[in-house]
Amino acid sequence: MAERWTRERRLEHTRGLLLDAAQEVFAEKGFAAATLDDIAHAAGYTKGAIYKHFATKEELFLEVNDRYMQRYFDTFTEVLTAASSMGARELDRVGELWRRLGGERGTQHAALGMEFTLYLLRNPEIRERVEARREETVEVLGRFIVENLERLGATSLVPPLTLARILIHTTPTVVLGTEVDGVDLYGPMLEMYMSAIKLP
Repeated sequence: MAERWTRERRLEHTRGLLLDAAQEVFAEKGFAAATLDDIAHAAGYTKGAIYKHFATKEELFLEVNDRYMQRYFDTFTEVLTAASSMGARELDRVGELWRRLGGERGTQHAALGMEFTLYLLRNPEIRERVEARREETVEVLGRFIVENLERLGATSLVPPLTLARILIHTTPTVVLGTEVDGVDLYGPMLEMYMSAIKLP
């Protein structure tokens, strides 16, 4: 007998398909050129389906961005929870994972992040509208930093939310700079990040 889907499960399935399509369309066309019609078509739905889940294209983009951030959290959590200290071996592993994430469509995501930042600079009314959502991302990353530093017995020499903002804004530059210049910036940037952390 076929399993019956609840309304909630159908909605969640549709939402997932819309996010998958949005990720593909944004990566292919960029934030500005991508339209909700493009995304709806790629997902096999009408634009009305998008509006049932997302109020604006900006909100949809931020949700795609959150999914990408979750990949970072999941990847680094695995390393950090297995580590009892943060020595050279652990840092090499973090750098290796960061490089891998950067290579797996990371350059597209980094470029999109830069484009969206410029879009917000040019559209202050939209920046104000999405400010709370962006702050949530900073707070989630700040908690992630605090929890993992506490577990290692380490402390941040700068406020955790400031460190979270630094990570959010420098990561695209590292990924794109490495790609454009052909020089590995992951290791040196990790060392700079670690200079803001006091290990036990």
